[in-house]
Amino acid sequence: MKKKIIIGSSIFLILLVAFICVSLAPRNTKTLDQEVVFWTLQMNDFTPYMTDIITKFEYENPDIKIKWIDVPFSEGEKRTLAAILSNNPPSLVNLNPDFSSVLAQKGALEEIFPEQLETFNKSLLKSLEVNGKMYAIPWYATSAVTIYNKALLEKAGFKIPPTTYEAMGQYALDVKAKTGAYVFMPTITENDTMLKILNKYDINTPYALKTHDSIEIFNFYKQLYKDDLIPKESINQTHRESLEKYMSEYIVSIQAGANFLNLIKENAPSVYKKTDVSTQLVGSEGQYDFSLMNFVIPKRAKNKEAALKFALYLTNEENQLRLAKLTNVLATNENALKNEYYQKYDKNDVLAKARVISAQQLNKVEPVLRQQKSQKEINNVINTATQLILVDNVDTKKVLDSASKKWSKLIE
Repeated sequence: MKKKIIIGSSIFLILLVAFICVSLAPRNTKTLDQEVVFWTLQMNDFTPYMTDIITKFEYENPDIKIKWIDVPFSEGEKRTLAAILSNNPPSLVNLNPDFSSVLAQKGALEEIFPEQLETFNKSLLKSLEVNGKMYAIPWYATSAVTIYNKALLEKAGFKIPPTTYEAMGQYALDVKAKTGAYVFMPTITENDTMLKILNKYDINTPYALKTHDSIEIFNFYKQLYKDDLIPKESINQTHRESLEKYMSEYIVSIQAGANFLNLIKENAPSVYKKTDVSTQLVGSEGQYDFSLMNFVIPKRAKNKEAALKFALYLTNEENQLRLAKLTNVLATNENALKNEYYQKYDKNDVLAKARVISAQQLNKVEPVLRQQKSQKEINNVINTATQLILVDNVDTKKVLDSASKKWSKLIE
């Protein structure tokens, strides 16, 4: 009997020790710990593309699970801010550089190191720097081209479109007189549009804003506005409304990304048949501008290394080319930009021509317009000044002196 009790006690002790060892041993929590919650902005139209990439990535990285959530564009900033303030933000978020910069300056984003970004276009990377550091990964870009109505331009007596803002202004009177349409609609108070125009004249600091050259630029638009050579809506409408005016032949040209040609083709096929493209308008510096969408990794996010790995997978040469062919946007990966897709086009294919012109423009974007502290507030200062100068009978120099002081205070 004693023997049985001793044997039973021994078995009990062995089981107890085994249970304790299992309890104290580190658990395999890869399934939970390696989940990357991934937010995009308005990418539902490309669900097959996104799900295919996610499936392939998960197959190649079986210890990582991607949970994709698509957020409406209008809610992107609000929902991202709320998530970042919580203790459980998404691991990888698609944002625009303006808002990304704000979050980086608040210390809310994970730093991305240069060696992790070697495959990207260097000029695009420079535009994302915040205080000399990187907190974003460029996903895709656009570089506006001049989309113009050949028939209306020829009716006005011009064979080729203007290539500079000054030339566009010179075309304005003849175009209006002979066609009844406006030559263009600059949407100069939309986001950072005016700052981008100023940057093309090397005006990108508070001091430069109040110089003679800056005053001349504002007065140029003031005169066009006063003479009814640009639409009155130029001071309060967006590029979407400008596109609608182009499709109704209310304006002869727009500055827009190559992807907008698809909208013209679908919604105004008769206008599309008259449409051609040329390079973006330039200023005295001769460089072009661009827009970006990027990825950021919140500081409080889980599985940040896995998130970075997935972001770099999304932006590799193969996956960027696939996205470009679906959407007509520009890749940010240098090798992808060297692909013949961005190098060659049939002269009768307007979409391909626009894509190649846009890609070539990325080779000449210096100096880039960098994101600054309080960028949104700076945009508002410039846009308010622009509206005052164009609409009210005010002295341009006084308005710009005041705007310069406000800009200086915002970046102190």
